[in-house]
Amino acid sequence: MKYLTLILLSAFVMTACGKKESQGNKKALSVKVAENKAEQRIDVTVGGQPFTSYIYADKYETLKKPVLYPVRTAKGTEITRGYPLNPRKGERNDHPHHAGYWLTYGDVNGIDFWGNSSAMPKERAAELGHIKTTSIKKIESGAGQGLLEVTADWLNNDDKPILKEDTKFIFHAADNRRCIDRITTLTAQDEVVHFNDTKEGMLGIRVAHELEHPSDKPVKLSNDKGDIEIVEPDNQNVSGHYLNSEGIEGLDTWGKRAKWNTLYGKINGEDVAVAIFDHPDNVGYPTYWHSRGYGLFAANPFGAKTFTKGEKEMNFTLEPGQSVTLKYRLVVIDGKPSKADIEKAWQKWAETK
Repeated sequence: MKYLTLILLSAFVMTACGKKESQGNKKALSVKVAENKAEQRIDVTVGGQPFTSYIYADKYETLKKPVLYPVRTAKGTEITRGYPLNPRKGERNDHPHHAGYWLTYGDVNGIDFWGNSSAMPKERAAELGHIKTTSIKKIESGAGQGLLEVTADWLNNDDKPILKEDTKFIFHAADNRRCIDRITTLTAQDEVVHFNDTKEGMLGIRVAHELEHPSDKPVKLSNDKGDIEIVEPDNQNVSGHYLNSEGIEGLDTWGKRAKWNTLYGKINGEDVAVAIFDHPDNVGYPTYWHSRGYGLFAANPFGAKTFTKGEKEMNFTLEPGQSVTLKYRLVVIDGKPSKADIEKAWQKWAETK
């Protein structure tokens, strides 16, 4: 239970993440959001140093959706896995659709938006969907905070829009932490849209090898060819540990409902914490967590059947023209926040509308 009693760092004030104002006499960090049209991405920097990029480039064959990649700590350490966009030595090359930080779903009217990548066999093409950015609506830079608003279409294999997506990203920066708010509205187009119950969803991040959860058992993984294989555990430099709002730890957080979940670990010997917050306004709150030991860290509001072993089932539906809005916050921290600190930060953010 060591992660329940982590010592609060004196310099760590989680509630400041999200405030545009400077703290005391300290000048707020400059957050710049800038479009790179040639590379089809939006770059976000803090004090001139890279934080993350919104990537929608067609040149990445494996990307069937826009992603934020990479995501870095305040010190510049990448907390996202490099593969498949920029493979690094010593990391896994499984699940090529796990790229950066994204929002998709595995069964929308029978179409798989979650698992699609260049590794999928051609015979599955009819059941695979992709998400295409259609416009960059708004970009703002500022002191302590930046903004990006985009629209996208969720398309089936015939390029017919099933859903229209409107997403607002708010990027926050303070001395030892970074936050990303994602507010996404999905609107059904000219047909009823069923988010059929599946564990393959919805808001996900694939973390660096060091933040994986140590394991002593082989695991089934989808390789870079789309085939399932048994992979032996690799615990070298691995230090990840999950803790959720209900006090559940480790791999036991998988399939449990909680208002937030945190992954603690060390990268290059430095303490790092990654938290995802669910919002009380969201459908399915508190969400189920698809928190895997091999580095997938995801919140799934529409999947219940697998997580409850068939006791519950969701199958969320939108009528034509109807919308649903989902709100999440990703927090990346240099250091070891306590459970109480994460809870306090979540409480403050949960009050936002």
